[in-house]
Amino acid sequence: MQVQIARIGKPHGIRGEVTVQVLTDAPDERFTAGTQLTVDPAKLGPLTVRSARWNKDILLLGFEEIKDRNQAETLRGARLSVDSEDADDDDEDAWYEHELVGLEARVGTEVVGKVVGLSTLAVQDLLLIENAEGEEILVPFVTEIVPEVNVEDGYVLLTPPPGLFELNRDSGSSAATDAGSSAGTNTGSSAGTDTGSGDAARDTEA
Repeated sequence: MQVQIARIGKPHGIRGEVTVQVLTDAPDERFTAGTQLTVDPAKLGPLTVRSARWNKDILLLGFEEIKDRNQAETLRGARLSVDSEDADDDDEDAWYEHELVGLEARVGTEVVGKVVGLSTLAVQDLLLIENAEGEEILVPFVTEIVPEVNVEDGYVLLTPPPGLFELNRDSGSSAATDAGSSAGTNTGSSAGTDTGSGDAARDTEA
């Protein structure tokens, strides 16, 4: 099974490099020269890493198949993945993004929406919840707010502090990050989908 490790952003420079949103805690391992990555949409790949370097906090990737800025532009929005068999599954409190997407979001016994993705920030991971009105709500992926992830039964249990849904609907990721910090714990992963093994983990430390 494929595990997403990055999303491609805009081109950088004229030699075919692209910016990427890193979704792995092990970029130095995942993006070594010569590594072949699966691409979604498939017609754009596979891609072979030529170079990987940091420009401040942004990872820049070059690919053997991409020679100039025009070619790099065609990759915008594409997703890069690796085979999950290459990853270690030794964290019981960790999940792949594809395991989370589609799960019901429950508060008590009430279904308040469904998980539609993960958002990665430097401070903590955020669950993207879509409510019945089709609005996207960002929920800090920390144990105090998401105490249970039950993939087998198809749901995540939320215990949001009062006003979290309304606040995050109006204010976006900054409010969600503040809420997660006030809960007293951050996620164990700064990258979200792949904690060195292609997964997202919550920090259970009080």
